[in-house]
Amino acid sequence: MHKQNNVEISKNLEGYAARPKGEGAHPGVVVIMEIYGITGHIQGVCKRLADAGFTALAPDIFHGQLIPYSDPQAATAKVPTLQDEKMLSEVAASLDWLDAHGTQGKNGIIGLCMGGRLAFLANCRLPERLKATVAFYGGSIAPGVEGKDKFGRTPPISEAAKMQNPIFLGYGADDQGITPDEHARIASALSAAKKRYTLAVYPAAAHAFLCEERANYVPAAAALAWPEAIAFLKNNLS
Repeated sequence: MHKQNNVEISKNLEGYAARPKGEGAHPGVVVIMEIYGITGHIQGVCKRLADAGFTALAPDIFHGQLIPYSDPQAATAKVPTLQDEKMLSEVAASLDWLDAHGTQGKNGIIGLCMGGRLAFLANCRLPERLKATVAFYGGSIAPGVEGKDKFGRTPPISEAAKMQNPIFLGYGADDQGITPDEHARIASALSAAKKRYTLAVYPAAAHAFLCEERANYVPAAAALAWPEAIAFLKNNLS
């Protein structure tokens, strides 16, 4: 196994899992990574969720590849090589793994950066398997373009009507890549589709403000965002 992974999810998919202490059933959360792989940050997200009482599982959708935070160009170049259908199949396999480890179908998903977009899409495509979604600074959800985004992907906002479960969307107020115009497009579409959502904006925070391993980390914003997201998951997965 790759050193950043500790479980086999399916025949061709590994991942990192963290489980709560104590016996009994616990709700599950699929953790979708940033565009850098199963980093220490993503392992830390899993551990944070486990401490809060969730069985957390991060599928390694990069299959062992880690991209250094110092090489954002390589991360950007990775995006067009990823296929939504394949990643969604790996989300589904991760939900199977969680069910097999006692979550009893009480599963949610949380994604960060690239993972935030995929979490949003999973809520649209796998509505009967998810009970809650958290998407932090997911880019290109509603980029304001017709057809494909700059990476050749269809923006998932077009599928918002398929959602059946509540979603929490968190953004940094100073994120230059996801502007207030995009927040407004998302809110407008979800409201028009009569979906339950929470959209939270954190002042003095830019993109990736939850990542302790990056210069973008904003402890004050993280101290607000994590309790809110975890409370949202608990309220909807209990």
